[in-house]
Amino acid sequence: LVVCAGVAGGFQPGAPVGSLVVADDIVAADLGAESPEGFLPVTELGFGTVSHRPPDSLAREVAAVTGGLVGTVLTVSTVTGSAARAAELRARHPRALAEAMEGFGVAEAAGAHGVPVLEIRAVSNPVGPRDRAAWRIGDALAALAGAFGKLTPLLESWNGHDRTH
Repeated sequence: LVVCAGVAGGFQPGAPVGSLVVADDIVAADLGAESPEGFLPVTELGFGTVSHRPPDSLAREVAAVTGGLVGTVLTVSTVTGSAARAAELRARHPRALAEAMEGFGVAEAAGAHGVPVLEIRAVSNPVGPRDRAAWRIGDALAALAGAFGKLTPLLESWNGHDRTH
């Protein structure tokens, strides 16, 4: 199992600052091409993938143990800095709870080696207009550390198979 963890921006009001998000879908939000009709993900261009799904039961169990929210975590190559961009991402990905920059790459690497992946994010700031004074990175890292303290027994007992099947 590969675990990608860190801080993220949270889509409001679904993932408030200080909350923990456990990905049930890790999505490359801006991997594709612009067109006159709008954004086209690489899958619509006929190649690649834009999504990796962690084992369903594991994501749910991690969320239950840590008090986390379950939803989509977007991987972006440019962090959102405007309300318009936040709205555009939410329109394309209505289940998105958070955005970060590393998850999809980690999931691609894990998938290439046949290893399941889990992404856990602590929300340090709202997705949207950049307001560095409102960032709570220390609080988010503390929430993440607290979550990891609760994960050890669960991860030690997880057998690598989705127990819902």
